[in-house]
Amino acid sequence: MKLVIQIPCYNEEEALPVTLKALPDKIEGIDEIEVLIINDGSTDNTVDVAKHYGVKHFVDMGHNCGLAKAFVAGIKKSLELGADIIVNTDADNQYSADNIKDLIKPILTKQADIVIGTRPVSKIKHFSLMKKFLQKLGSFVMRLISSTSVEDAPSGFRAFSRNAALQLNIFDNYTYTLETIIQAKAKGLQLVCVPVQVNPDLRDSKLVKNIFDYVRRSVYTMVRMFIIYRPFRFFAILAGVFFIPGLLLCMRFLWYYFNGSGTGHIQSLILSAILIIISIQIGVTAILSELFSINRKILEDIQKRLKMQDLKKF
Repeated sequence: MKLVIQIPCYNEEEALPVTLKALPDKIEGIDEIEVLIINDGSTDNTVDVAKHYGVKHFVDMGHNCGLAKAFVAGIKKSLELGADIIVNTDADNQYSADNIKDLIKPILTKQADIVIGTRPVSKIKHFSLMKKFLQKLGSFVMRLISSTSVEDAPSGFRAFSRNAALQLNIFDNYTYTLETIIQAKAKGLQLVCVPVQVNPDLRDSKLVKNIFDYVRRSVYTMVRMFIIYRPFRFFAILAGVFFIPGLLLCMRFLWYYFNGSGTGHIQSLILSAILIIISIQIGVTAILSELFSINRKILEDIQKRLKMQDLKKF
């Protein structure tokens, strides 16, 4: 059983030594542990530092592509290295490396395909009250959208089985954390959350530079993924938004009509007809999108098989 710990890095020469020193040398149930550094266009000595601490495997992005792209490149390389389990952690030592064994345990025992480390958000001292509130609100919304029990949706401390890694498709250019949760449910992958601890803050977040911009991007990602992986539900809800008021207006007109005063309320009938027609059109879109969704699932199954064939070459 081989574990690959991947660490996306962008100018992390100061924090990386602390992170690498904390990584475990051995874990029960794991025969081999490898560390993979994804160099996301660093302009400092990140790579040299990693080599100094014994890291042998690297992915060079060439220029700064962002966390999502770096994550995808890391998953691909980890699979090529023969990983049975992949753990993704941050280069700033935010997450306690002692919890890696807890993170991979549900995968080792065949209870999960994806495991997310749940941080004690309320107790993290370097998180502002606003950030804590938004983290919890975001996780709540994600639970509703994805129909999962995820407790810390933005957490980047995650473990993936080989089967799960082969099925991941990341479309977002900003972050992978929200997208993988929605995909897990849509693809029938078992997702489990385990409590983890965090370390003192070594630097400011490079992903969340502006909390409101982060919220905007996160909302966009959630809506986008909801449309892609839950198209019928999305368009059915949207159709209901138009159909219900249209139906109420129609009933209102009929009430006045049967009471002998329908002539003065013809506008309600016209508006009702418009709203109901729009809802029907959106309903047709819901049916068509569900058909497209079935086709996407078939293509993803083919993609997984092709990936497995390609990996046999390594």
